Amino acid sequence: MVKILVIGDTHIPERAHEIPRQILDMIGGEHFDFVLCTGDLTDERVKELFARLGKLYVVRGNMDFLNLPQSAQIEADGFTLGLIHGDTVYPRGDERELAKEAQKRHVDILISGHTHRLAVSSTEIERRKVLLIDPGSATGVWGGGPASGIPSFVILEIKRNQVIVTSFELVGESLRKSKYVFEKI
Repeated sequence: MVKILVIGDTHIPERAHEIPRQILDMIGGEHFDFVLCTGDLTDERVKELFARLGKLYVVRGNMDFLNLPQSAQIEADGFTLGLIHGDTVYPRGDERELAKEAQKRHVDILISGHTHRLAVSSTEIERRKVLLIDPGSATGVWGGGPASGIPSFVILEIKRNQVIVTSFELVGESLRKSKYVFEKI
């Protein structure tokens, strides 16, 4: 099994001082094979924090002035994952446009951010299922669009031809989780 943390859009220190304690407690007690960050860290210290949790892949967000790549692609237990910030997708977070991006990149799972709104969905492209994930903002900060304002992140567990997606949202003082199962066709 491959375990992956999907997180991003922290905007520390410009819009938030830190990631909420409840989220740090949850992710800090785990070991991840990979940490995939959608960008807009805006501070090298956040990158260093995420790098301590597992092998880090991070892309540059539109508010980052760090030396980061525009995109990344990894293989995990038979799945190809693509990682982008999402600021080139218009309208922001549009599922059809994200599906086109996944098709262009030949990925099974496309991870993007920029919306600051948690979203997990699947779609079919030319008889092939594609999973689309936006972890939202780990700090819940405003993002210039219809953001939720709720701090969130995602954990993926990949085994054979199945991905178990567990999304977490900080509601009040508690982390609320939801599960979604994705299987390759």
